[in-house]
Amino acid sequence: MASKIILRELRKADFKALENVIRKTWNYDKFATPKAAEKLAKVYLSTCLANQTYARVAEVDGIPAGLILGKNIATHHCPLKYRLRQSSAIIQLLLSKEGRDILNFYKGVDGIDSRLLKNCNKNYKGEISLFALSPECRGLGIGKKLFQCLLDYMQGEGIKEFYLYTDTSCNFGFYEHQGMKRQQQHKQFVNMRGQKGELEFYVYDMTI
Repeated sequence: MASKIILRELRKADFKALENVIRKTWNYDKFATPKAAEKLAKVYLSTCLANQTYARVAEVDGIPAGLILGKNIATHHCPLKYRLRQSSAIIQLLLSKEGRDILNFYKGVDGIDSRLLKNCNKNYKGEISLFALSPECRGLGIGKKLFQCLLDYMQGEGIKEFYLYTDTSCNFGFYEHQGMKRQQQHKQFVNMRGQKGELEFYVYDMTI
């Protein structure tokens, strides 16, 4: 029996399920305890929600399984409800040493992303703030449908060029298949909870 797939607007009731999608997509449980992984997913989702002007959810058989967030940089204004949710989530993570270490790691990642974007030397008008799809739902064409929703939004806003940050911890090849081009990259050694290795951070962009 084929899955029932619906693309719709974001609802508050989706948050918990989407936090679990983020947790699985970026494998938080590999470098954090379950409690910290849960809090980190909440921080990440709330941070991305504070950085968007467009949201579309993919619901599969009644369960939120994917999300894409986009931003018109010129019109973006963070709603207070998302800023408060973000602040609350960060405070919860700061209450433990593990949480503070994780936040310091991601603060470093933000610094890398900012430098890569600056090196692009472009005045982008749009951004993909977040794109996450449950691993169990890949191969159903959902990612392409969500990406097309984002393209339609950007075109409707008159945005000709947009960018996104990504890295080797996720399926970055998807963006290349959609026609996005890698503009910058940076390799970084990481050590999180005994998990040592290298990550490459990228900026991709697209002209439509």
